[in-house]
Amino acid sequence: DALGKVPDAEVDPEGTFKYILVRIKVKDGTEYKDIVRGTKSAGQYHNHIFEKVTPPITALGLECNCLGGGKIEHNSKDRKLRVFGESTGYGKADHSVSVEKLKSVFKDYEITWSDDKE
Repeated sequence: DALGKVPDAEVDPEGTFKYILVRIKVKDGTEYKDIVRGTKSAGQYHNHIFEKVTPPITALGLECNCLGGGKIEHNSKDRKLRVFGESTGYGKADHSVSVEKLKSVFKDYEITWSDDKE
C-alpha cells in the first residue's frame, strides 16, 4: 500500500516555517490521503516545499496535489504546534485538517490553529 508508506506529517523540529497540505492519490484510483509538510529550508515560497515533496511520492506511483499552505510555529521544548497563515500561491490550507494530521504524529503535543496571518 503506497499511501501507507507516506508519513502523515513531517515538519522541522523547531521554529516558525511555511507548510503545505498535500493530497496524495493512487494514480487512476479513488484512494487518497492528505499529508502535511513543513520546513525552513523552503525559503520564501511554499512551492519550494511542493517541489521537494513531489519526486519521492510520484516514485511510489502516486499523484500529488497541493491543497493550500500556511505557517507552523513549532516549540519542541513546550511541546506545542501552532498552525496559522496562508500561502500566497496556493491559498490557505484547511488548518483543521492539517492539525488532525499533526496530531497523528505529535501525539503528546498541544496543537492549535487560527486564521490569523501572523
